[in-house]
Amino acid sequence: MNCCKTLVAGLLASAVSLPAAALPIAWTDWQQGAGTTAFGQMTVGATVIDVNLTSTSNLNFVQTGSGTNYWSPDVYTLGTADNAPTASEMVSLNAGGTVTLTFSQAIENVYVGLVSWNNNTVDFGTSMVVDSYGYGYWGNGTPQVNGTGTGFYGAGEVHGVVVLPGSFNSISFTHTSEGWHGFTIGVAGVASAVPEPGALSLLALGMTGFAARRRRRA
Repeated sequence: MNCCKTLVAGLLASAVSLPAAALPIAWTDWQQGAGTTAFGQMTVGATVIDVNLTSTSNLNFVQTGSGTNYWSPDVYTLGTADNAPTASEMVSLNAGGTVTLTFSQAIENVYVGLVSWNNNTVDFGTSMVVDSYGYGYWGNGTPQVNGTGTGFYGAGEVHGVVVLPGSFNSISFTHTSEGWHGFTIGVAGVASAVPEPGALSLLALGMTGFAARRRRRA
């Protein structure tokens, strides 16, 4: 059944105009974090976008440019992202809860980099596309997408990227407790207008096909 689904997705994706090259992603420069809040910025061209994070549970730690680079080895550019998350820039979670990220202006197509989401149940409350996954710092795992396509269950040590297609002023996701799991966010561009629903579907399908081709080449 999974083989058939993959074949169908590949055939459909072939009808979509895919990017000729991967997209440069503006990943968050995390600048401070403690307790249940963190702050960072994304720079898209000449535009600086503030990222304010709040959590219903305490953060485990926040990396602001120093310490271990958990984004190595690079599984993060096997999809549509041209560049991996910035070294030693990450928010680490352990106690489950809800995380909300608010942006100083609307952004399009949010990229979420993941480190070690092992046996974790995640839901973004909006359509989600698995852009890449594979062997990362803590090992390997597979994100099993839920029935609504809004989240996943981490079967093993999930490392990779998921994308939330669309225009957002904020995003929220729920997650469950474990030793710890890390993430960061990036963006492909600043929102100029809200895409039509049909365009979002084509974008999501295109990213899925492109990621599958990149994984096969890897």
